[in-house]
This record gives sequence, structure tokens and C-alpha cells, in this order.
Amino acid sequence: MANILIIDDQEWTKDLCREGLTGESHRVQATDDIESVCKNILSFKPNIVLLNLYLKHGFIVWDVLRNIKIQEPNLPVLIIAPYHNYLFNHRLSQADGYLLKSHSAGDELKQKISALLENNPAK
Repeated sequence: MANILIIDDQEWTKDLCREGLTGESHRVQATDDIESVCKNILSFKPNIVLLNLYLKHGFIVWDVLRNIKIQEPNLPVLIIAPYHNYLFNHRLSQADGYLLKSHSAGDELKQKISALLENNPAK
């Protein structure tokens, strides 16, 4: 069982991730308090982070990702992207993977989370 943190300010993405993890024994926490996450990722105690590519309130996802990796370099971060064209952005390589947003992404989400957790066992 892992602690999964969803960082997003869009309900649709949080719902997609929660639905994709239905039936799994993970503890899922979602937040749109991006400023708190940026200040101290460790207070959330996640084993994996799902980070939406689009963030409101003036936050830039690459800055949020960099802040997470500075505080916890080995913490896996999976970017949730809306379109294929974002997959060619060189900054995506800073993350540990990506998932395209779709209503059928649940199985792929489970597979990617399992793979990331196997490569980075719980602390």
C-alpha cells in the first residue's frame, strides 16, 4: 500500500485518478494547495505524486516539479498531460513518467504506479 498524492486544481483530473485507483489498496490524497506542497512536500508523506500539467493560480508545473525533486529527489512524480503534443517537451524528462488524460486511462495509471513503486519501494 502506498500514499499517493494528487496535485491538481481541476476536479476532473482528481476524479480520473481516484477512479483509476478504485479497488487498489493505496491511500489517495488530493490537494489543490499547490503553495503548501511547494513549501514542504514531506508533510504530505507521499510515495508517489501525480501532478497535472496544467495548474491554475499562476503556478508553472515545471517549477512545482523542480521544487518537489529538490526536496525529495527520489520521490516518483507522474505528470498527467492532456495532449500528445506535450510529450515532446524536454522538461518532461525531469518527471518519472507521464499519463495522457482520458476516460480510459485507469488501467494504464495502475500499471505506471505499480512500476514506479516497484522501482522505488516505500520508505
